[in-house]
Amino acid sequence: MLILIVDDEITQREMLQGFLEKQGFKVLTAAGGNEALRIFESAPVELVLMDHRMEDMNGDEVLERMRGASPLVRAIMITAYGDVSTAVKVMQLGADDFMEKPVDLMDLLAKIRRIEQGLMVERESGKITESLEQIELPISIIGSSKPMQELLSLIYRVAPTEWAALIHGETGTGKELVARLIHLMGPRKNGPFVEVNCAAIPENLFESELFGHEKGAFTGAASQRRGRFELAAGGTLFLDEVGELPLQLQAKLLRALQEKKVSRVGSEKEIEVDARVLTATNKDLQQMVSEGSFREDLFFRLNVLELRVPPLRERRDDIVELTEYFLGKYAVSDIGFGTDAMAQLVKYPFPGNVRELEHLIQRLVTLVRGSRIEVMDLPMRVREGKNTGGLLSERLAEVEKEMLIAALEEHQWVQTKAADSLGISERVLRYKMNKAGIKK
Repeated sequence: MLILIVDDEITQREMLQGFLEKQGFKVLTAAGGNEALRIFESAPVELVLMDHRMEDMNGDEVLERMRGASPLVRAIMITAYGDVSTAVKVMQLGADDFMEKPVDLMDLLAKIRRIEQGLMVERESGKITESLEQIELPISIIGSSKPMQELLSLIYRVAPTEWAALIHGETGTGKELVARLIHLMGPRKNGPFVEVNCAAIPENLFESELFGHEKGAFTGAASQRRGRFELAAGGTLFLDEVGELPLQLQAKLLRALQEKKVSRVGSEKEIEVDARVLTATNKDLQQMVSEGSFREDLFFRLNVLELRVPPLRERRDDIVELTEYFLGKYAVSDIGFGTDAMAQLVKYPFPGNVRELEHLIQRLVTLVRGSRIEVMDLPMRVREGKNTGGLLSERLAEVEKEMLIAALEEHQWVQTKAADSLGISERVLRYKMNKAGIKK
């Protein structure tokens, strides 16, 4: 990172320059505002450390002109005349921080490191956004908030590797999409992406599903079948809801990962497999390890790289953008949100995350009368924030029931299609419908 120090005191300039160069930064200096602007025009300066009061020009004016030429430039204002009003003014002009003389060098270094990290995140998320334009995904990556930029930056670094990665986050945050993106951004993008929902496969069929079986291996095995490990050869195997695996199957999965070999059920022959393994869970696997319900050795095998998908309530800045996207996707006519309705929507914490927002928009565009969605069109839980109280299980059950109904209505109560849209099996859908008392 190239840093420009602007100060009319030579001792201050030299002191800061010497310290920062010892930390490995490239540094330019200017004795006043006019000189600083000339340097700024010709050099790719990313960060400016600027004295607030100088003889030829105030730091306020210099920063304003720099920001006019390059809105991306970062700045820390340094002054011996610090007060609250000055700090507010320079922050409004776009300064990242404000410091008083004498400068605490270690505090300054910490601030610069944070800015440097932020610039790196922006560059990496920008690169992945450019790459996304050339990748076909089941849905778009929506969100420009800081948590999403940090996630995209992490994906950018994780994708080119061959190591296992564990994606964790709440239900409905988009963990499968993150896994697909890692696959499509990595060296195996031309290979298959094979998904296994560990929660939807009966325990007695899981081994066959994952490793395959030979003809006659068990009742109903009428022909040979390749397992998901074999099908993912040269590509990526994605194990969703891996926290649902019983301990017995965890041991078999660990062996396959360690030896990179599998045996089909009913066969003694070992088959070499070559697939990158990505996993996802909405559970705390470390807590499960301490409770004895998840193998510690398997946890460390899966958690070489870790990604956390933030819940929607931690990236509220993205709600408007997501809402506009879903309106464009599902509305058959020009429908928009009233100002008060959108404000209420942004305040709602969305325990079902992006999936809940998507189904909410689907329901609204289907049922709303007119071209504008108002507060009274929103479900009661959104209008009144009902989910802020009560047991978590009760709140989630209410959200799940509404999501199930919305999916069924969208697909004219065809259960196979509704189950596919929700990412669950038809068997699981029927179970949840019976449990929630949902009938056509």
